[in-house]
Amino acid sequence: MEGINVVTSDVKLGKDVKIFNFVNLYGCKIGDRTKIGAFVEIQKNATIGADCKIQSHTFICEGVTIEDKVMIAHGVMFINDKEPGAVNADGSLQSEDDWECIPTWVKKGASIGSNATIMCGITIGEGALVGAGAVVTKDVPAWSVVVGNPARVIRMRG
Repeated sequence: MEGINVVTSDVKLGKDVKIFNFVNLYGCKIGDRTKIGAFVEIQKNATIGADCKIQSHTFICEGVTIEDKVMIAHGVMFINDKEPGAVNADGSLQSEDDWECIPTWVKKGASIGSNATIMCGITIGEGALVGAGAVVTKDVPAWSVVVGNPARVIRMRG
């Protein structure tokens, strides 16, 4: 059975990108040789570098930049709004104009474990490792290993 993907015309795909079934991509950029697993959504104004692996059930929202050679494991969630809400003070439904997208950076060679949650406005340093289930609320130093809620450095890599 053939899977269903939604890839809008404004998506920029690099060479040899592999996209598995049931993926939604719109307004984003995906680098060469990157693999996108099943049930992944990548929103507009998100950038994924070359040679990345984005595993199933991951959500990468607007404002996220992932550099080259990054591993994003299953079920990782990125957040781009520090104060989300459905309605404005007057009760009207919020629109795109009613919130601020706060960017997040994942540097080259970093790895993020399954079910991690990455809050907005932070940078995950080059070669860093975020443990499974971690909630990242502040910058992660290059080559460090962080775990827990909130995520904290437990050791350095290499």
